[in-house]
Amino acid sequence: MELKLVQVENPDALNIILGQSHFIKTVEDLHEAMVNAVPGIQFGLAFCEASGHTLIRHSGTAQDLEALAVRNAQRIGAGHSFFIVLRDAFPINVLPALRAVPEVCSITCATANPVQVVIAESDQGRGVLGVIDGASPSGVEDDEGIAWRKDLLRTFGYKA
Repeated sequence: MELKLVQVENPDALNIILGQSHFIKTVEDLHEAMVNAVPGIQFGLAFCEASGHTLIRHSGTAQDLEALAVRNAQRIGAGHSFFIVLRDAFPINVLPALRAVPEVCSITCATANPVQVVIAESDQGRGVLGVIDGASPSGVEDDEGIAWRKDLLRTFGYKA
């Protein structure tokens, strides 16, 4: 087995979601979950089929985002992994709907930070071990940091 680090391609710092599923109808079900969670959402998704034709299946509402999702799925190349790219939407708006899709096994990452995916590769294929999401902490928030965080959440409408 060989360990690899794959840098996610995300030149515009868009929100991305990386997860694992288990069935060919994942693409249709994830697509439906996304558009039902946020009407008018712009996204692209790609799913790495792990048996049969072993193709990268894809869908979306924006061709550029779909192409970016496919490129990242190709880079990661792990069976049954899926990759979603969002524009003008946050993962928090779609994660409950994605988790409710029966074939979704796990969500590994949901972020707009720079991401590296830790991959294990064997003769059989590739698997996602985890991610390196953004940077390490630089300290502990103080009272000013707490106030800033709470103001930000109110600005986004997540807290009253």
